[in-house]
Amino acid sequence: MSTVRPRLLDLFCCAGGAATGYHRAGFDVVGVDIAPQPRYPFEFHRGDALEFLAAHGHEFDAIHASPPCQEYCTLHALSPDKRYPDLVAATRALLDQVGRPYVIENVMTAPLIRSRSVVLCGNAFGLRTYRHRRFESRLSLSAPAHPRHVVRTATRQRKARWADGWNISVTGDVGRYVGPEAMGIDWMTGDELCQAIPPAYTEHLGHQLLTQLTDPTGPLTLFEVA
Repeated sequence: MSTVRPRLLDLFCCAGGAATGYHRAGFDVVGVDIAPQPRYPFEFHRGDALEFLAAHGHEFDAIHASPPCQEYCTLHALSPDKRYPDLVAATRALLDQVGRPYVIENVMTAPLIRSRSVVLCGNAFGLRTYRHRRFESRLSLSAPAHPRHVVRTATRQRKARWADGWNISVTGDVGRYVGPEAMGIDWMTGDELCQAIPPAYTEHLGHQLLTQLTDPTGPLTLFEVA
């Protein structure tokens, strides 16, 4: 007897790190991105994420969104005159309008609502990269215990230091020599890895999201729209 899996819309999907975690948790995933994503592992639509959300968001059981992070990254300070898309607020407003359960992911310095957010760290999932990311939701989501950072992180000479037991920072020139193992991802290029979310993060959140979606009383909404 087949079981119908709930459908999740993956906005600003890049190469599918988040999507893979949600799929493992029990969702059928559909991705949308403005750029081609030839290695995205599920159904993919190329186009403007917010336009797709406005037109089709109501067709899905839940929505994940990872708006571009460059405007909020600390590295932006090196090029302060360069402007990047600033889409967190617009994404949240449209998600609230669509009315489906959602998760917004971004870097720690992004303007996510902290009282509605959890922070995930690779260390909590046995990964050899810390890669902190914040996840905002109107649902009740929890994070595993955040272990102390006792292993040093390499930002250069990563291959050698990986062999010596260090963690690595998955940025810039990481390539594919240690990034896949550090992130739990084996299908991406080095550039794609640098933008990815470890699937372990969204698998953890996806199980919680799925539980709330399938609760006979309906999704548990803790936070009302302001």
